[in-house]
Amino acid sequence: MTVSITVGEAGRRLATARRVLVIGCSGGGKSTLSRMLAAHFGLDYQSIDRDVRWLPGWRERDAAARREILEELVSRERWVMDGSNPSTFDLRVPRADLVIWVRMPRLTCLLGVARRVWRYHGTVRPEMAAGCPEPLPDRSFLDYIWNFERKSAPGFIRMLERHGDGVPLVTLRSRKDTRALLQAAGLEGSTP
Repeated sequence: MTVSITVGEAGRRLATARRVLVIGCSGGGKSTLSRMLAAHFGLDYQSIDRDVRWLPGWRERDAAARREILEELVSRERWVMDGSNPSTFDLRVPRADLVIWVRMPRLTCLLGVARRVWRYHGTVRPEMAAGCPEPLPDRSFLDYIWNFERKSAPGFIRMLERHGDGVPLVTLRSRKDTRALLQAAGLEGSTP
């Protein structure tokens, strides 16, 4: 089982963490936070979407290839990994020095997706695989965000409990929490 810690404690732990896993619902700010932490602490930024899941043209890699790539990525010594799929928590969570769950309210996530689409529609955002331009969200994607707490969060919790033996976990429930984490980590003035 993971060990819940405060935002302040998580910020202090970031100074010595070598492997940080950032999880959460789409649109919550995982990728932005991950890139900021990686740049500030000199860690490799790994995006599940870019580096593991997607091929050009929005073609999904097969499960065996994804798992093989992920095994190699988590074996590295220094990283910030952004991506949520709880079916791979068995590989990722035990290797993490800290898990950050960006667990924003649904409206915050929907607004985050709207901003992302506004900024990147038709182009490839930094955390996405080449050849995968940002689409307009479809009903299934919006449904995932709207129902995340009811349908997906329980699976996250089960997998964190199963694979997170002693791993510290901080939950960010608002942009204010994210700013407090950044401040505690020495990134004053940074905004996700």
